[in-house]
Amino acid sequence: MEPNLPDVVLWSIPAFVLLTVIEMVSYRLHPDEDAAGYETKDAATSLTMGIGSLGFDLLWKIPILAIYMGVYELTPLRVPVLWWTVLLMLLAQDFFYYWSHRGHHVIRILWACHVVHHSSEKFNLTTALRQPWTSATVWPFYLPLIACGVHPAALAFCQSANLVYQFWVHTERVGKLPRPFEYVLNTPSHHRVHHASQGGYLDRNYGGILIVWDRMFGSFAAETERPVYGLTKNIATHNPLRVATHEYAAIARDVRAADTWSERAGRVFRGPGWQPVPKAGAGEGVGAGAEVSAPAPVPSAATASAAPAPERTP
Repeated sequence: MEPNLPDVVLWSIPAFVLLTVIEMVSYRLHPDEDAAGYETKDAATSLTMGIGSLGFDLLWKIPILAIYMGVYELTPLRVPVLWWTVLLMLLAQDFFYYWSHRGHHVIRILWACHVVHHSSEKFNLTTALRQPWTSATVWPFYLPLIACGVHPAALAFCQSANLVYQFWVHTERVGKLPRPFEYVLNTPSHHRVHHASQGGYLDRNYGGILIVWDRMFGSFAAETERPVYGLTKNIATHNPLRVATHEYAAIARDVRAADTWSERAGRVFRGPGWQPVPKAGAGEGVGAGAEVSAPAPVPSAATASAAPAPERTP
């Protein structure tokens, strides 16, 4: 029996509109020269990407739902939908969201999907709506929940709740919250770091609702200096089609230009900043003509501030 759960995204649309209008008015009444603020073309692009993602998500959900239902029918496990199990499912979904989000930053073919959300050089509530059109890469991360007996409709509810929560963290109008909230929850301060392009802020703060996953798995960074938003190499376009596909096009160019199959695989499956090590000459400890590949390291918390930012887009 399919759980009867509300569509939290649909019910939240009026709040999205109201909060966005309030934020826009706040910049008009109390401008902040240091804040990224709003720019008409950028906000329009974010809205277009968000509306487009709704249509494309409907297409992707058809095969994904078929896979989920197949796995759900095969597993003997069943998780009932009760108030306390919903809380546990929300917690579990947030945990797997962390790993999905992290994977979409460190594997280039997945980054090609997620880079859309980071492509704005502004940071406001419309940035939350800048969603990819190729989100078919997300579903494998949640298969363990389905295999454990979580109904696909219950998972969809948890994903929607997570998405709605993250809307409000896309703002510069909220400073740091009291320490207990900052320690446990994903907040605007933490998410500003996530959207920043400085070397010390890159690939940090993946959490959806909770920031404790980042603290546990070594990917947390506190907001210290003012973030610079966007990509380490910005795409300088408001064309929605280019915003949605530019990294896939870049991957295709790199794969065509690659000399070996190992380099081609690296261009697709290694990190966005990965470059093959140049072929070493004889007498340098590596045989002449040999190729050694190494991923661009993610800076550690201790050395991040001094590390150069890797190229995240071509």
